[in-house]
Amino acid sequence: MTTSRLVADLEPPYYTAVFTSLRPDNPEGYAETSEHMQEIVKQIPGFLGYESARTPGGIGITVAYFRDEESLTAWRQNAEHQSAQRRGREQWYDAYSLHIGKVERSYSFERE
Repeated sequence: MTTSRLVADLEPPYYTAVFTSLRPDNPEGYAETSEHMQEIVKQIPGFLGYESARTPGGIGITVAYFRDEESLTAWRQNAEHQSAQRRGREQWYDAYSLHIGKVERSYSFERE
């Protein structure tokens, strides 16, 4: 799940969930679950988008953007998301960290 476009022009304040992980390439069942999680999170009111990248060495970073704490909480409490998190700890991830932040200032640039 690597994105090809940046999330830009969001009006602060909003919230970010920065998920950094270390996992082997293409563990069984991961890609399908990841695609399903992308579809589920898009249905949460207040979800604004995400950016994701992975290095060849297995380090991945996904930044998800949410309008408010309530939308972020709805994602955290989603039963299918919680099930995927358990599977990640049991099977897919060697390590991960999660950082939640409130964005108070934001700007972007795009070459024409």
